Amino acid sequence: MIPISYNLRNLAVRKTTSAAAGLGLALVVFVVAAVLMLNNGLKKTLGRSADPRSAIVLRKGSDAELMSTIEEPNVGLVLAAPGVSRTPDGAPDGIAELLVVILLDKLGTDGLSNVQVRGVPDNVLQFRKDAHIIAGRAVQPGTDEVVIGRAIRGRFKGMELGQSFELKKNRPVTVVGVFEDGGSSFESEVWADLNNVRTTFGREGLISSVRVRLDGTSKFDGFKASIEQNRQLGFEALREDDYYEKPSSGLSQFITALGFIIAFFFAIGAIIGAMITMYASVAHRQREIGTLRALGFSRRSIIGSFLLESMLLAFIGGAIGALASLALGFVKFSMMNWQSFAEIVIAFEPSGESVGVAIVVAGVMGLIGGLMPAVRAARMSPVEAMRA
Repeated sequence: MIPISYNLRNLAVRKTTSAAAGLGLALVVFVVAAVLMLNNGLKKTLGRSADPRSAIVLRKGSDAELMSTIEEPNVGLVLAAPGVSRTPDGAPDGIAELLVVILLDKLGTDGLSNVQVRGVPDNVLQFRKDAHIIAGRAVQPGTDEVVIGRAIRGRFKGMELGQSFELKKNRPVTVVGVFEDGGSSFESEVWADLNNVRTTFGREGLISSVRVRLDGTSKFDGFKASIEQNRQLGFEALREDDYYEKPSSGLSQFITALGFIIAFFFAIGAIIGAMITMYASVAHRQREIGTLRALGFSRRSIIGSFLLESMLLAFIGGAIGALASLALGFVKFSMMNWQSFAEIVIAFEPSGESVGVAIVVAGVMGLIGGLMPAVRAARMSPVEAMRA
């Protein structure tokens, strides 16, 4: 077997071509890892919005809260359904919310974008146990005050503590607090007093959804049957995690498909670069190859040596790309949630799986790029190679 030091020396001697091929492979690994990290971030952002014990009730046929309308007198029927847990004071553990979308100016650009506004009751922080105020204070009931999610703080005009913006023309509201919710999609929302949102948008007596916390996950089927058996109400009950799974899977498929199409074309270029590097190495090392064959090394050893050299080049480039991709863990950006037609802020979520898959991709590219040059080197006649 030809020593590995021989391959490392050859990569070092041809450092310019080796670096060019390695950087091409690193770019592909970076793109693949970025796609996988973005996919993880999207699923986690929407997944963190769901409580496994919670259920959401919408108007039947509504794909999302934004398109659902429920009359307020029916809220009591939902909260009284079997399986709904109770708070320490004996009240049903649930809340009714109203969802609307407004258009605001984005900071740093000349564009506008949709922002989701959620009308919430005064016990919202008691129901959403992971949500808490990190700056300022909570909204006073019946006032023109709002709290904003940490993710959209400073991204839109007026979205800063103490500043104000208009929910609707001539209906300004003041930001009195900033909240976080474990990195969920709620951090991309504005929370305002429920009655104030109703009055502002002419939705008196209406809500979008009712959320309840059940006594346990096993109670959902009974709760669902109780809610949906009254066909006159026309309600539909969903597990909260199922409700958020649909938009995350759709966006995930789109991002994954787009990212891998880009990565595919980059990969072709990287494989061609690796092949050119290895073909050039074969051309410049004909005497060495002939000498190795004369010393008794078999064609299989020659193929293995050149494939190993190509794989080493790929893994070095892959390691560089993987390390560079970890920096994306500090990057956040906004994208459209097609379920609500509003922006949500997504963060890249690095994981060992995403980095591992990207490096495996680099190894495959190195194998493909080095196979043909290795076969060519092995087929050389020792005598002809030494005369070259």
